[in-house]
Amino acid sequence: MPDPYLVFEVQEEWLLDEPEEEMGSKKKFWYRREPDGVEWLFKFPRPDTGEHWAEKIAAEVAGLLGIPHARVELAQFGDDRGSVSESFTPRGYELVHGNQLLRWASSGYDPDKTFGQREHTLENVFGVVDRLFMTDEARIRRKRQIAEYLVLDALIGNTDRHHENWGVVRRRKEDQWRGGIAPSFDHASSLGRELRDERRRILLEESEVGRYVERGRGAVFWSGDERKGPSPLELVRRAILVYDDLFRPALDRLKDVDLSRMNRLIDRVPEGWMSLSGHEFAVAMVGYNVEQLRVL
Repeated sequence: MPDPYLVFEVQEEWLLDEPEEEMGSKKKFWYRREPDGVEWLFKFPRPDTGEHWAEKIAAEVAGLLGIPHARVELAQFGDDRGSVSESFTPRGYELVHGNQLLRWASSGYDPDKTFGQREHTLENVFGVVDRLFMTDEARIRRKRQIAEYLVLDALIGNTDRHHENWGVVRRRKEDQWRGGIAPSFDHASSLGRELRDERRRILLEESEVGRYVERGRGAVFWSGDERKGPSPLELVRRAILVYDDLFRPALDRLKDVDLSRMNRLIDRVPEGWMSLSGHEFAVAMVGYNVEQLRVL
């Protein structure tokens, strides 16, 4: 067995504010541990979910594939288990979320409609990039970065890439804004984290993991005419037909990674943090997604 992930012990005196709801319905709080002064966000998983281990595994998978991502660790706050995410916004910079960018770039876009926002399409996201960056080289590089995030979503089954779960990190320099696409963050809605063990066992025994994956509904729409967004896997299937030059690098990189290395990332979740069926389901889910993505 590989060495288990470390678990951060968060002390109450480090808190910068009281736990509260922000950017979603999950309870969380910021803290800072001296003397390094780095700020971290502690997230409580929703009851009876594996959102904490899903966050950690997703970040490790992103790292394996060389995809920019927020650093995530497992953590304990008193009797509560959760995950912590290191701030990726340097001093003097700000994070501008996708909903704010789309409101600026697309006339009539509703930035407050998180669920079922049909205008949150891949075409519109790429349109934001075209308006933000000045050169063709910069636009292509940033679009490929977003494509990497969507391939990651397809690999781990992340259905929550809504318009507040991507953005731009920027700062003002003289009379211009400077910055880039923010690292990928907030991957808790992955790897079947919401399923109960009994349901996982049924899906595994009946070889229905693929069906579960395909029925997932992502938060990036292909067309504003669709009632629901496609699964993260289906989104990449469609995207590669139109944006091959943008998605191909991430898909080619995936082909070079041994599946056993990804499975070891799941194996490293400490004992007692993840049920056996949760582990088996995550392994099966990643295996199915890798198989599907490698034929594109």
